[in-house]
Amino acid sequence: MKGPRIGEVNLGAAAGAVVGAIGGLFAIGIAPAIIGKNASLLIGTPMLALISCLISGPIGWVIGGQVGPRLAELFKSQRVEVVGGIVGGLVPVVAIALWAWYMVTPR
Repeated sequence: MKGPRIGEVNLGAAAGAVVGAIGGLFAIGIAPAIIGKNASLLIGTPMLALISCLISGPIGWVIGGQVGPRLAELFKSQRVEVVGGIVGGLVPVVAIALWAWYMVTPR
């Protein structure tokens, strides 16, 4: 039993790309907005947010495209494929948000 190829088009990959790209737009600004208690800091660094979006989208596509179909095959449900894609898209978003949190917090 072979899994999907890297970059193959499937429902999990699409869900991962959407979640990764949209989440990547806000991943950099989450930590400063929480620490500064100011929602306008969420979009305080637009160039970094764009770079994060451009990085998180394709990574979410690849991870979601691998995780989603495998979970769909395991649970025999297409809905689970979308959930797997969402989880795959959240991986780069959470990684970038944790990096941003590390960079913002005082040492």
